Amino acid sequence: MKRTLILYLVGLLSWGIATRSQAQTTGGTEKAVAAREQQWLQSQKINNPDLVAPLLADKFVSTGSDGKVESKAESLARAKATKYGSAEYDDVKVTVFGDTAIATGGFSGKGTDASGKPLNARERWTDTWVKMPNGKWQCVTSHISSVKM
Repeated sequence: MKRTLILYLVGLLSWGIATRSQAQTTGGTEKAVAAREQQWLQSQKINNPDLVAPLLADKFVSTGSDGKVESKAESLARAKATKYGSAEYDDVKVTVFGDTAIATGGFSGKGTDASGKPLNARERWTDTWVKMPNGKWQCVTSHISSVKM
């Protein structure tokens, strides 16, 4: 009886340590991905797409609020031509699924779009991040939807 109880307690303790370790890892990943999202926002605020370029996977694909699909190069070129006077995120959330993380949030920004027309955007976005073989987190896809006012 004592042996069974000891084995049960050891197993319970091991499970608790593993669960706590998993939660700490997940929490660290959520913070790391959220920090990358903030770096992306900063690149928009200061109109410097070079800040976001290393965060995007080589095969990155973006779907804009107009339905247009862009590669990494196309997205960076558009970002370079877009000038924000203001840019903010709200309601940023990150959910981790192993080596994948889904980040969602809201965006509001004003400025001029890539064609030089006035821009007043209110959008929701979803970004999918993957932990690459080199251990770095990179965004592999982004989707933007316009928010109707």
